Amino acid sequence: MVTPESIQLNIAQGMATEHLSVVGDGQHFEAVVVSEEFAGKNRVQRHQLVYQTLGDRMRAEIHALSMKTYTPQEWQSQK
Repeated sequence: MVTPESIQLNIAQGMATEHLSVVGDGQHFEAVVVSEEFAGKNRVQRHQLVYQTLGDRMRAEIHALSMKTYTPQEWQSQK
């Protein structure tokens, strides 16, 4: 079974993040990812970076993952 913790671990291993949280019920998940790697990238490019960290799990295991992606500067203005 897919857990929020396993998704969070995959993302953390695949990219540097300043904040990372994943919640979900085993079927649907929501991630908040804050990374300097998002600077200069649009929303689609940011999501693609996160999908790369999950690899084949996105096709085989994870049915629904919504994301909010921010640069550290954007994250500070959200608080």
